[in-house]
Amino acid sequence: MAFGRRKKTKAEETAGAAAENTSATDTDTANADAGSDAVQAPAAGGPYDLSERPSEEGYVDLGALRIAASQGLQLRLEVEEKTQRVVAVTLDLEGSSLQLQAFAAPRSETLWDDIREQIGKSVGSQGGTVDELSGTFGTELLARVPAQAQDGSKGYRVARFVGVDGPRWFLRGVFGGPAAMNPEAAGPLEEVFRNVVVVRGEQPLPPRDLLQLRLPRDASPLPRANKDAAKPAAPERGPEITTIG
Repeated sequence: MAFGRRKKTKAEETAGAAAENTSATDTDTANADAGSDAVQAPAAGGPYDLSERPSEEGYVDLGALRIAASQGLQLRLEVEEKTQRVVAVTLDLEGSSLQLQAFAAPRSETLWDDIREQIGKSVGSQGGTVDELSGTFGTELLARVPAQAQDGSKGYRVARFVGVDGPRWFLRGVFGGPAAMNPEAAGPLEEVFRNVVVVRGEQPLPPRDLLQLRLPRDASPLPRANKDAAKPAAPERGPEITTIG
């Protein structure tokens, strides 16, 4: 598993802004009563809350997110240039990518409905289109944003947005490359997304604040418990990825 970090591009800042609305004023307190209307953990099959998967075995610890180690999976941390904080992690596998961001959420409310609306407005402001679909992880968005190809011709950049509301957190994933439109190509990264563990922490945070990510302390995670599981082939390394260790 390869690791690296790079500065966040302008395009990624635009995509991230659609999900991170820091104007929210309500604060979620760690000691609030759960109540009967509390958001429940995701359905069986993940992504998971830390309470469901407390063991670190087989996972890369990125702070707010734990990623299951997998043969050929390459990891990049997206760094905001102005603040130098890590704002997202992008996983590359078999020619496709998956960007992950985790946010604080109210104990008794969900965020995905509102965030889908924000993404639609953001894509529309760029001249793109959004289709709402029923997919592997529930309601998803397929976005097409105008882009210029390397040969100068006009085309579209396609991204598939998925979201999961967990207990006091929200996890957003953005599939790119073949995994955005091809179900077969999406399979390996969907399995990665399904095995993500979100570490919300107990500190009170405003809803929609990004949960803190960090570079892993050890670039060599413990072996997976199931050593006989099939492992996907490794993709070619991109120029933006630096191997650590």
